[in-house]
Amino acid sequence: MSKSIHDWFSEYAESHRNKVNKLVHWICIPAIYFSVVCLLTLPKISFAINEHERYNITASTIAIVLVLLFYIRLSKPLALGMGVFSIVCVALAHQLSTLSTPLWMSSLIIFSVAWIGQFIGHKIEGKKPSFLKDIQFLLIGPAWLMSFLYKKAGIAY
Repeated sequence: MSKSIHDWFSEYAESHRNKVNKLVHWICIPAIYFSVVCLLTLPKISFAINEHERYNITASTIAIVLVLLFYIRLSKPLALGMGVFSIVCVALAHQLSTLSTPLWMSSLIIFSVAWIGQFIGHKIEGKKPSFLKDIQFLLIGPAWLMSFLYKKAGIAY
């Protein structure tokens, strides 16, 4: 039997009760998600439809589609919100790539600092990060935050 979105959130919430840890998560989870999207915009797969038409698809596009399939299985409304957030991340990644610092470097810095923040938050919480129990919690965290935005807006998920 697979878990419902509410089962996932309930289990995730067990190690996210401390106010400081929650605040850290509100900053660091979106930063981690964004940095991964940025890093995955770098590898491109090129393919040709014919001799005149050539297209590139980024690894981020493939990853986002797979992540959204995971979210759709749990909650279509939350998947929609995560899709919008993913599009914003791709657009911001494009903007970040126009700066003088290479995108891979900026992304790795954001990723590293955000993970340090996450582990500090869990040290304060006194509980291990959920993903150490089940790797799928790496995808539950962003949806968990999105669920709070949905509740505040009165949107059912």
